[in-house]
Amino acid sequence: MSSGYGLTSARSPVWAIGLIAVGFGGAARDIAGSTVLTPVRLAARVSAVQPSQWSDRERELLAVTLRLLRQHGYDGLTVDEVAAEARASKATVYRSWPTKAELVLAAFIEGIQQDEVAPDTGTLRGDLVGLGDMICDHVREHAPAMRAVLGELSRIPALHVELQRFLAGRRTMIQHTLQRAVHRGEIAESAINPELWDVLPGYLVFRSVIQDRPATRKTVRSLVDDVILPGLRG
Repeated sequence: MSSGYGLTSARSPVWAIGLIAVGFGGAARDIAGSTVLTPVRLAARVSAVQPSQWSDRERELLAVTLRLLRQHGYDGLTVDEVAAEARASKATVYRSWPTKAELVLAAFIEGIQQDEVAPDTGTLRGDLVGLGDMICDHVREHAPAMRAVLGELSRIPALHVELQRFLAGRRTMIQHTLQRAVHRGEIAESAINPELWDVLPGYLVFRSVIQDRPATRKTVRSLVDDVILPGLRG
């Protein structure tokens, strides 16, 4: 079965889910104390948060969805339970998200956009490893839900449209990460190549979601040290 997308193509559903994972988990790392939010980094984080397209009530529904998704997984999540927990009618939920897959994807994206912070370690290697670790952590938790959403992409056009809208913001974040490295003199401007960058989210998500073979910290470091950095510096 072929969807017409390469696994690391900028139009690939696997790559798209990888970019979603890039942005997720930053808040948890800050709370755990592994990222120091200096005034500069705090300002960068605030400026990175995207205005929500949803109303306050819709954001409540999405927050409930994400919490229940973590508790029960994609298959165990029901619109009935979301509506009951949020004290809303099912009609209210379906008015904004006609399918469960659209509801789950919107919950992912909303959670990411409101807690978004990219690693800023001071080195390109540190930033890439940080991004890779974010992807691994998130995919490890939500791989079954990601498989379910990927399976619905060809059937529900609205999912693809929403992914493309969101990916514009992901590309900007990645571009900033690489531009910082250019300004530090770590890589040349001409080395920034989306085809090479796609390897990080594409491969890590492919292993976890498609092969059911979660990547490890060692996998991330090998990918960064042996493939991505030599490609950027070559």
